[in-house]
Order: sequence, then C-alpha cells, then structure tokens
Amino acid sequence: MTQTRRTALMGLFSLPLAPSLLQTEASKASKLILAARARIGVTTLYDPAYVGLTYPNGDVLDDRGVCIDVLIRAYRGAFDFDFQKTIHEDMRDNFNAYPTTWGLTRTDRNIDHRRVPNIETWLLRKGYERTDIDWQPGDIMTCRVGRNLPHTGIVTHRRGRDGRYTVIHNIGRGTREESILGQYQHERRFRFLPG
Repeated sequence: MTQTRRTALMGLFSLPLAPSLLQTEASKASKLILAARARIGVTTLYDPAYVGLTYPNGDVLDDRGVCIDVLIRAYRGAFDFDFQKTIHEDMRDNFNAYPTTWGLTRTDRNIDHRRVPNIETWLLRKGYERTDIDWQPGDIMTCRVGRNLPHTGIVTHRRGRDGRYTVIHNIGRGTREESILGQYQHERRFRFLPG
C-alpha cells in the first residue's frame, strides 16, 4: 500500500471519530463543572488546618476546606479520581521531582495532595499543561495570589460581566463561582479529564 493511500485511509477512519471525541471531552468537562458547582453552599468555610485523613479517598469535613479541596472533591465526584492516592504514589516514587517548599524528607498522604504546587507538578509531569489555546470550560486554573500564595479553581462554561469564564474556587469564603481569570499572577492552565 502506498504512503498516499495509507494516509487517505487513515483520514477517512478518523473523520467520524473527531466530533464524538469532542463531544466526549465536552461532556466530561460538564461533569467536572457540575461536581465542582455542587460544592457551592456545602463547603462554606475556608479552613487550612492540617488534618489526619483516611487513605485512600480521605477528606476533611464536608463544610470546610481550601481551594484545592474544590478540585479534589470535583474529580472524585465526576470521575471517581483520587488525587490523594495519585499524588502520594507519584511522590513516593519520584520524591525529588516535587517542590521542597515545606522542608519535607518524605511523603505525607494527609497533606501532599492538598498543596497546589504538588498538583501542578503532577499535572506538568503527566503532560496536562495547556499553552496552545485559550481557556476552556473544564480547565484547571492555578495562579499565585499576592505573588506567592498558590491558588486553584475549575473554569466553567459561564461568563462573568467582564466576558471571561467564571471559576469555581474557595479563596477564603467557601466555595464560590466568580470571574477571577486574569486577576492574579502566574496563571497556568491545565486540562485533565480522565476516563
């Protein structure tokens, strides 16, 4: 078979899949957004306290948490994906690849997944950072508030008055949906839709 014919056949077989792949990605993004939005009115407190957690699938009390807990709970709710187990196992096997900000000498499955720089590191290591296109619903946004405080949230399909997509996050007043894209420094965009 010639290269031209092989390329043409491959193109024909891929055409019917493209719309369904896009639809699948869009439905996964919607599922993630709905799971994050379900936290609004439930997680009403911002509480950064260190807590001993069960493992796997450990969580702080339902009414409290920090920005990363919005992400953790949304992925569990939408995809049954456990960042606690995933981050713990990857840090255990690749400890030197992760930030040394906290002066740790070993993993701590109670807190490692609740630190934005660790989630960023895992997403980067797995190739989920996106720099090729603009924000899309279902993206993970990370940034630094006041130059150095890590923050994260999930981009939704709704737009704020400024025309930008809103973000579901917890920045100190419980889980909320607000237009914050472009307001903080060092924004990064990740797209991780498992399943």
